[in-house]
Amino acid sequence: MTSARKQRLAGSAARSGQARKRLGRLQSAGVIRDAATALFLKNGYLGTSMDEIAAAAGVSKQTVYTHFADKERLFTELVLGNTEVVEEFGQTITHLLVETDDLANSLRELARRYLNSVIKPQVLLLRRLVIGEAERFPELARIYYERVPERVLAALASSFEGLGARGLLRFDDPLLAAGHFVALVLWIPLDRAMFIPDSGNLDVPESERLADLGVRVFLAAYGRDGA
Repeated sequence: MTSARKQRLAGSAARSGQARKRLGRLQSAGVIRDAATALFLKNGYLGTSMDEIAAAAGVSKQTVYTHFADKERLFTELVLGNTEVVEEFGQTITHLLVETDDLANSLRELARRYLNSVIKPQVLLLRRLVIGEAERFPELARIYYERVPERVLAALASSFEGLGARGLLRFDDPLLAAGHFVALVLWIPLDRAMFIPDSGNLDVPESERLADLGVRVFLAAYGRDGA
């Protein structure tokens, strides 16, 4: 084997080794995030240590610090990473409402999906965590609110404006109407679930009943001719 060929083979092996290391680092980052999420949701920020996260992830603490500078940075990334699902729900709002020919049915479908997306154990745990740590991380809590509840309200208000222009809804303030819609659909089960953890597991008939009644009251106030 020539010297040039040996060098090429050595270079290829080195690149392959580096690629495996990069892949390993990427995979360990995901495992660390999963472990940290489970621990933060269960034990809170102060009740979770980087040692525990490393042990749960099956990596060294040094590996954790390779990906995340400190516990605060890891906590922040995890909370904000869970805000991306709102983008998909915003598309659901538009899809159901923008060209609807049956407003009551479309709003009921939207209300049911919205209720089911919020009253989930994992979502409720995250909400409690953000609220519980709001004093320690006020900026994080503000950003979470802006990216989740506030964006849902804005998407609803935008769709309601279109419905108002078509004469299907009547209001003076579309954002306030959006807030009333959210409150009518979510407030009873969400308020209960925030204080009583086991109450977050709504069965389908009860979930649909609450969503449908919320829509009925909303349309009585904002629907065309109170219909």
